Amino acid sequence: MLALACPAWGQELKPYIISGDSIQESLTGMPGDPVRGRVLVLDRTNTCILCHSGPFPEERFQGDLAPNLSGAGSRWTTGQLRLRLVDASRFNRETIMPSYYRLDGLDRVATNWRGKPILSDEQIEDIVAYLATLRE
Repeated sequence: MLALACPAWGQELKPYIISGDSIQESLTGMPGDPVRGRVLVLDRTNTCILCHSGPFPEERFQGDLAPNLSGAGSRWTTGQLRLRLVDASRFNRETIMPSYYRLDGLDRVATNWRGKPILSDEQIEDIVAYLATLRE
């Protein structure tokens, strides 16, 4: 299945192919930067640590609504991590996790976010690269 190309941040969403339970190919065509990915995971404005906890001893008030991210790179492949970030609802239709790189079929979207993904393709790849380093 291909993602629809839609305007976002002055550009279109990159098409991707879902194969089984993953998106095998990088959205940018290159691996992400795990250092930038860690910064994004810990950024409280729109991503992971609001709901997830993990191996971040310096961070207070980590989320407890979602699975702990410790060992994420051991539990899932990079392709599986990528699809979870792009569209977590493919795994659980009732999830509260946002679809970070999807625009179609969303009902409750704030006006400021309509027509835009929450994360760019590069940010998705950076987070995937970081989560893949979290091994138990």
